[in-house]
Amino acid sequence: MDEDSVKMAMKAEGATATDAAIALAELKARRVSLRRPGALVLGADQMLECGDVWFDKPLDEANLRAQLMALRGRTHRLISACVAMRDGERLWHAAPHADVTIRPFSDQFLTWYVATGGEALLSSVGGYQIEGVGAQLFAKVTGDWFTVMGLPLYPLLDFLRLQRVLIA
Repeated sequence: MDEDSVKMAMKAEGATATDAAIALAELKARRVSLRRPGALVLGADQMLECGDVWFDKPLDEANLRAQLMALRGRTHRLISACVAMRDGERLWHAAPHADVTIRPFSDQFLTWYVATGGEALLSSVGGYQIEGVGAQLFAKVTGDWFTVMGLPLYPLLDFLRLQRVLIA
C-alpha cells in the first residue's frame, strides 16, 4: 500500500485528515484481516494537520528541521485512528484528536533536539516523541496522552471489553 498516494488522492477529493487517518488504519487492518480468518485485527495510523498542511514522518534530518520550524510557535491537530476488523469487515473505529502547541523554541534548541533525539525522530509524524526528549518541544497539549502517543487507548479498551476480549 502506498500511503502517500492514498493521502494525496483523499486530500484532492476534499477529505479531512481524520477521514484519511481512518482510511489508512482500515487499509492496514484489512490487509492483515483477509489473511487471518476469524481473527480480530487492529490497524492504526496518525495524521498531523497544521492549517491546511498534512505532515508526514520526516524523510531525513533536513525534512525534520523544516517540519519542526513550520510547527514552531503554532498549534496543530494530531489525529490517531484505530480500526478493528474481522474477516475484512470493519467492526469498530475511533479517531480522537489532540491539539498540540509547540513552543517558540530557539534555533540552538532545534540543533540540540535533533542531535539528542537522533534517527528515532524520523519514525514519528511531526518528528517528535512526547514520551522522550520531545516533551521539551511542547507548550500545551489539549487531549489524551495516548492519542499523542499514536493509539486511542481508552476507546480501544472499551471496544475490547465489549467484545469480551478483556474482562469488563
